[in-house]
Amino acid sequence: MIEAADIREWRNHDVVDLKGRKIGTLEAIYVDTTTDEPAVATVRTGLPTRQRLVFVPLDKAILGPSYLKVPYAKSLVKKSPWIGTDDVLPAEQEKAIFQHYGMTYQPGANGERQLARR
Repeated sequence: MIEAADIREWRNHDVVDLKGRKIGTLEAIYVDTTTDEPAVATVRTGLPTRQRLVFVPLDKAILGPSYLKVPYAKSLVKKSPWIGTDDVLPAEQEKAIFQHYGMTYQPGANGERQLARR
């Protein structure tokens, strides 16, 4: 498991897919609010004048010397839900991220968010 304190050190490092193709640059980490474990990362993609943040789950991610390798194809990550570089993840968009990757979305018992930015 990747520790939350450790993963913050990887901010601005490359995020690559299973084949080692660069997807973008690690921007931020979102933790699962029930476990406080890293769950999802935002990856800065696009042209320098038109960047956006796409979401990718961190399950089975591998840390390398200067990269974070995720177990998803670059094409899948690039099509994931996204936000602007200065935006915050809206609560109603969380479920779409999980659905995009075929994962189960579990909000809190009282409808609390599942993800919190670190």
